[in-house]
Amino acid sequence: MSAPSFLFDGAEDARDRVVLAHGAGAGMQEPMLSAVASGLAARGIRVARFEFPYMALRRSDGVRRGPDREPVLLATWRAAIAALGDPARLVIGGKSMGGRMASRVADECDVRGLVCLGYPFHPPGKPEQLRTAHLAALRTPSLVVQGTRDPFGTPEEVAGYRLAPSIQLHWIQDGDHSLVPRKASGRTKQETWAEAALVVAKFVRELG
Repeated sequence: MSAPSFLFDGAEDARDRVVLAHGAGAGMQEPMLSAVASGLAARGIRVARFEFPYMALRRSDGVRRGPDREPVLLATWRAAIAALGDPARLVIGGKSMGGRMASRVADECDVRGLVCLGYPFHPPGKPEQLRTAHLAALRTPSLVVQGTRDPFGTPEEVAGYRLAPSIQLHWIQDGDHSLVPRKASGRTKQETWAEAALVVAKFVRELG
């Protein structure tokens, strides 16, 4: 598979590099993903974003499609990693499905780290359909940034999952699947997205 096209933020000569993929319903310029990418770039981290084939096609012809099948999604991640140089320098991840697919190839590709923004632990309303089996043995240092109101995995649910010691969790208070809080929380989405960027930047720096 050929490498996807990338959208870059941050200095080209930055030491730290993060690669982010989008969720199932929106592309690489989705507001939360864009805010986190900008926040990382402002902290001296080079960020590359890309789209899976179905989303890139939607961008060109405007026709909405469902996500590609999993083998295509995983192959796209492998092609993206290969195109960006030494995997040992890359922290990969993304929003929801993009982060989940990254978690499936992280160990295989020997990347530096993994960041998942709103991991889809299960479909909303279907807690029995877990997507966590591979996370129990994940070796790659990982960070999951999750909203406390995320219907894809709440703090109470996630506390009962078997997750590898390599996985850190950071909870965004009152955040939904896009880390957006309710107005009643007294916080704005810009504030929670900035928190996510700060936490991710700290994680990346601490990888050494």
